[in-house]
Amino acid sequence: MNTAETGRHPLDSTSVTNAKRTVLELLGRAGMFPGEAEELVALVEAGAIAGAHSEIGKPQGAPAGSGEAYAGGWRDGSLAVSDELGRVAERALERALGPALPGSPGAVARDRHPVGRVDVERAKVAVLPLYLRFSDLSELDPEVSDEVLAAVLGTMNVVGRVGYAGQLEQFTSSRRDRLTRLYAHYGPRGRIAMHGRYSLLHSPTSIAVLERLVATPSALRTEWEHAELPPAWLDGLATAWQASKTPPD
Repeated sequence: MNTAETGRHPLDSTSVTNAKRTVLELLGRAGMFPGEAEELVALVEAGAIAGAHSEIGKPQGAPAGSGEAYAGGWRDGSLAVSDELGRVAERALERALGPALPGSPGAVARDRHPVGRVDVERAKVAVLPLYLRFSDLSELDPEVSDEVLAAVLGTMNVVGRVGYAGQLEQFTSSRRDRLTRLYAHYGPRGRIAMHGRYSLLHSPTSIAVLERLVATPSALRTEWEHAELPPAWLDGLATAWQASKTPPD
């Protein structure tokens, strides 16, 4: 009799390890370096645990008809399980990103690491569908796009990069009308022809640059200069963003 026949969950530790090794093997065949593949898989693992922690943390009452003492024990037990799972999630994140800095208030203060290829690839995956909400697909040279995203990601610590997809989603959702006006006027189908000053708006990377231009303009300009990217791109984007603040008369 196997686990499927008894109704037990079939994912024992050996099977999970086997699946992880299989993923790492396949990523290696696709050309990803071992360290990059392990980081990506570790982030998925940490995310799965964090998701479970969030789900367990939702208020759940004791079964109907339970007495007050039973309900109190139920709440205490649920809280204990949630707290422990939170610690497990943090340890999983440490395995993926490294430990928090000594004396820092948790993972948010982790040391900044150089922007890596996996960081850039995650950002690419995040920006493309968001960009397509407002514009046609039109992108800069792939190498240039990598340089732009590396400058953007250089403004954040390692934890910020991990959560950047969610931050971009929040940014585009909260500023949907303004972004719609911006890309309608300056994007691929806009009335202004593509040229150097506004060319970045023809690239999915513009979503990420705009978010940083709003959130951390000074840090972005510093990273932009370090990367030796054209100042006109950033200045043009800033001008277009300001112009899109209010609807045209």
